[in-house]
Amino acid sequence: MKPTHARTVLAGIAGGLAMNIVMLLTFRLLGFGSNGDGILLDASTQSKKLIAVWTEIEPIPLVVDSPAPIIVGIVIFGIIHAYLFRWLSETWPKGIVNRGLRFGGLVFVMTFLFWEFFTPFNLFGEPLHLIALELLFWGLIALSDGLAISVLMHKRASDTAIDSDN
Repeated sequence: MKPTHARTVLAGIAGGLAMNIVMLLTFRLLGFGSNGDGILLDASTQSKKLIAVWTEIEPIPLVVDSPAPIIVGIVIFGIIHAYLFRWLSETWPKGIVNRGLRFGGLVFVMTFLFWEFFTPFNLFGEPLHLIALELLFWGLIALSDGLAISVLMHKRASDTAIDSDN
C-alpha cells in the first residue's frame, strides 16, 4: 500500500528542510564561513573564478544575497524526491535505513556528483581536493534527504524497523 499524498508531501517537506539544515551546517558554516572566511573561499587554494562568482560578480548568487527562494525551492525538490521515493522504494529491501541510504545515494549520484563535475570542475577549474570536500558535503545533504523521507514514508509495522533483512 502506497503512502497517502499527504504523507508524501510531509516527507518531502522534511527532506527539503533536512537538506537546507545540512547545507547551512556544511557549505555555509564550514565552506563559506560566517564572514566569507571558509575553506571554499580561501584564495590560496580556491579558483579565483569561483571566488569571483560567489563574492564579486553581480548579481551575487541568490543563495547568498536573498536565500528565501532557494530555501523554498529546495523544499519543493524535497517533495519531488518524496514522490520519487514513493515510486521507487516499494521494490527495494525493507527498512528505513536501507531505503534511506539507497535513495540518498541515488540523489547524490544523479544530482550532486553531476553538478560537481559539470560546474565547479568544468566551468570554474576548482581544485580536486575542494571538489572532494564539496562531494562530502553533498553526500551528507543527500543522505539527510533520503533518511528524512524514508522515516516519514514508512507507516506499516513491518517497514518501521531500523534495518530489516527481508
